[in-house]
Amino acid sequence: MSRLVVGECIVDLHPEGAESGGHGDAGTYARRPGGAPANVAVGLARLGEAPALWTRLGRDGFGDFLAATLREEGIPDTYVERDPDAPTGLAVVALDADGDRSFSLYLDGTASTRLESGRIDDDALAAVDWLHVGGVELAHEPSRSAVFDLLERTPDGVTVSFDPNARPSLWREFDYADTLARALPNVGVLVASAEDLDPAGYGGTAETVASAVVADGPHTALITRGAAGAYARSTADAPWGAGHAEHPGFDADVVDTTGAGDAFTAGAIEALDGGSSLAEALRFGNAVGARATTAQGAMAALPTREQVEAFLDDE
Repeated sequence: MSRLVVGECIVDLHPEGAESGGHGDAGTYARRPGGAPANVAVGLARLGEAPALWTRLGRDGFGDFLAATLREEGIPDTYVERDPDAPTGLAVVALDADGDRSFSLYLDGTASTRLESGRIDDDALAAVDWLHVGGVELAHEPSRSAVFDLLERTPDGVTVSFDPNARPSLWREFDYADTLARALPNVGVLVASAEDLDPAGYGGTAETVASAVVADGPHTALITRGAAGAYARSTADAPWGAGHAEHPGFDADVVDTTGAGDAFTAGAIEALDGGSSLAEALRFGNAVGARATTAQGAMAALPTREQVEAFLDDE
């Protein structure tokens, strides 16, 4: 097992039609697989080798749908758990006329929040080359303790990437800023937007935020800018060396931006883990993200490597 992704796999309820207005305004909704870490895992599978995914699904119809989807994408079921006592998590998606999305998350008490410490033992963790963790699990117990346990046991030779995926409505019991302060010393690569990091006290431009992040533990900060691309900074501790880079992003015929950031993350991980430079990783990650916005659905729209390469050839 060379890569492991940790976090939620949930059902996204997408409005039928290009524009829905507010949450609940659509007359009908389509069931689609989602969840940021699951999107990253499937993104990696389509770009190359499928990673393992540690997640927890309800033993219900939605869970059956997601488990089948992960199998079809080649994700091993080793760490895909089924919870007999909690339902599968849901997100209701709203899209505006530009394809920009917002979410109402229904995660309290769901299977995604019930990861348990010790599920991945030290031997299995030592076999991982790259660990990617989503931040939503840190808003709920017992998943919070399980993820911190995993981060704190991860050997030094494993590259750890982390997407805090800030969702203010989820942070009721635990403080978001304190949580990031505890997580970052165990993280090598932080992937986030400046907006995600602002509630934790990282304000300013992407450049300013990246510099502050690498001063707090991670050797690399990848700061996403939506349609404007991304900025990155790394220190001498990074496997790809010290430096900074930016990429303006690509024009695309946008249909749905749901999961575009997850697509970027998968592309950046694939590139960096494959020996690319920061600049090359931003270019590839932005291409994966842009290509993913041209169809509806976070997971369904994730491109293959061949599709990304064709997209880049056309630029």
